[in-house]
Amino acid sequence: MRTEERLDRVVVSPDATVGASLKVMDESGDRIVLVADPERLLLGLLTDGDVRRFILAARSLDEPVTAAMNAHPVTLPADSTPEDAREVMVSHRIECIPLVDEAGRLTDAVWWLDLFETSKSEPEQVGLPVVVMAGGAGTRLSPYTNILPKPLMPIGERTILELIMQRFGAHGCGPFYLSVNYKAELIRAYLADVDVPWQIEYVHETRPLGTAGSLSLLRDRIDTTFFLTNCDIVVDADYADILKHHRDSGNRITLVASMRQFGVPYGVCETAEGGALVRITEKPQFDFLVSTGFYVIEPDVLADIADDVFVHVTDIINGYLERGERVGVYPVSAGSWVDIGEMDSLHESLERLGRG
Repeated sequence: MRTEERLDRVVVSPDATVGASLKVMDESGDRIVLVADPERLLLGLLTDGDVRRFILAARSLDEPVTAAMNAHPVTLPADSTPEDAREVMVSHRIECIPLVDEAGRLTDAVWWLDLFETSKSEPEQVGLPVVVMAGGAGTRLSPYTNILPKPLMPIGERTILELIMQRFGAHGCGPFYLSVNYKAELIRAYLADVDVPWQIEYVHETRPLGTAGSLSLLRDRIDTTFFLTNCDIVVDADYADILKHHRDSGNRITLVASMRQFGVPYGVCETAEGGALVRITEKPQFDFLVSTGFYVIEPDVLADIADDVFVHVTDIINGYLERGERVGVYPVSAGSWVDIGEMDSLHESLERLGRG
């Protein structure tokens, strides 16, 4: 890709909103955007971490990107050598360095993977157990799930369940507790046959218990903070940072939420009494934080889940909120969350992960 094309992919105007800049970040896959004026004068740099801190400060994605960006990013002169860039990247632990001329105009940018063969660093090891809710029938993926249970849906040459365990395994997590019900024997047989490198223990629901009911069966098996995930999602994020945020915030539960934008493909009418039109907004866009189905949970939560009762995680969370107990959110970008729970998102996942 030529320099100009590559920069066009990640450069946004200072008039762009934080939400629009986040969309550019997701579409480029670089988790970073460069903010520059029409003359390519570099004004700042925005990362997914900047956006997360912005949201946690209760700021709006409709604000201009200049409100969230780093206005003083690390840069290098346009004629810098790869050795210069390597030294700065390692010393500052950054993934992208803009190159600017004497007037401060953006001429190029260097990414970590341009200079190194591997990602920036090995994931920090957190070593927590992981509960995977793998017992659902996956009716939204019928007729595929009439044959295969949802955890065994293939994404490329691997199953979604293997991808989930691989991401957690890279952070040193384990053991994996699989809560199973629908086609449980197929899941057991498959994992025994592929000889996965992780310790797996099974929790068998005799009947569907919702997204949290089977956790009561783990009351005497988990005595530390743990991760809980649905079996149809993959979150590409720094799990150690998620855990740090959870502990620093003093949460009993932290849910990982994705920043999603939804559009209405019509002109939306606002009316007054008698049918008078107040205004019409053409194809409005709305930003929401939506739960991904990934949680960090304290072990004492298990004591609050009754035996053999159908209950969802959201029921537990709402109960805590009503009692004034601390539940937190860790935002990730839309591009960091892959959901195969419905037919359309399954095909999207095949595109995004199946080729990796």
